[in-house]
Amino acid sequence: MMLILSALMAAAIQTAPGAGWTWSLYEGEGPMVLANDIPDTASLRATLQCLPGSGAVSVAVYGEDASAGFARITSGGSTATSEARVGRGGKLETAIPVDHPAFSAFVSNGRMTIAVGDDASTIIVERPHMAKLRRFADRCAG
Repeated sequence: MMLILSALMAAAIQTAPGAGWTWSLYEGEGPMVLANDIPDTASLRATLQCLPGSGAVSVAVYGEDASAGFARITSGGSTATSEARVGRGGKLETAIPVDHPAFSAFVSNGRMTIAVGDDASTIIVERPHMAKLRRFADRCAG
């Protein structure tokens, strides 16, 4: 009986929504990337990318039906406006300066919403991954 219960619990963990998703920080030559992904797969929810010291962050949200236009990037009580474009596979891409109050709020609270028209996507960095977000922001700052 205990063996059957263990097998059922293991199957539930493997198929649970969000299972395997994490925030990964990729550093090295070229751009630095903070990705909400399932490591070692092509599965992405969101990426933040910059050249170290550039002072600007490119934000991409995957898996949503996206539309181009002007994006409202909101975190805490701050809002930035930036051009948004649609990339391959419906990926929504926009950018924000590292020193903008909305990005600073995101680094503090781990929550940012990107809205174009009536479509909105929220990026959430969970508490265990906040140190990666802070390191990313520090390295991107100009």
